[in-house]
Amino acid sequence: MTSVQDVLAGVDFDQLAQQVGGDPAEVRAAAEAAVPALLGGMQANANDPAGAASLAEAVGQHDPALASGPVDVTSVDTGDGEAITRHVFGDARDDVVNQLGGLGGGNSALVRKLLPILAPIVLSYLAKQMGSRAGSGTAGGAAGGVLGTVLEEVLKGASQGSATRGTSAGSILGNVLGGLLGRGRR
Repeated sequence: MTSVQDVLAGVDFDQLAQQVGGDPAEVRAAAEAAVPALLGGMQANANDPAGAASLAEAVGQHDPALASGPVDVTSVDTGDGEAITRHVFGDARDDVVNQLGGLGGGNSALVRKLLPILAPIVLSYLAKQMGSRAGSGTAGGAAGGVLGTVLEEVLKGASQGSATRGTSAGSILGNVLGGLLGRGRR
């Protein structure tokens, strides 16, 4: 199972499709493109020490249980998700949405609806991964190092898994997001 599949394992795509008003197969494809973009944006922010501390704090505020079982997408805090995506992508958020929408047959509106639902799930997944590595507590310099390692491994897994489906996460992050990721707020 790839990292993207791990992140999305508890998501019921029929429920998610109903929530965002889309076809389940189209929603799955858009989610599988959006998760590596979110992770890549988080890693770009984490490359800066202040960004790493901010991200580690955000991860620490998310319950790993959300990523551990069936996700009731109707209970995901989309306000929190909006804040996460604004923080991760900064002023480039609309550009990222439009580029990701182009991957899924030109449905930027679907991507715009999905990102605020997926972002808290991604942070919860990272909290789960960090908890299994570092024990309790995710704030501080040591946790920032653990977070960087976790992000590297998750993105590597996303790259390997999507390559088997014909689209590499590297090409999504490189071609779609290009220099946009470095412009996120820290």
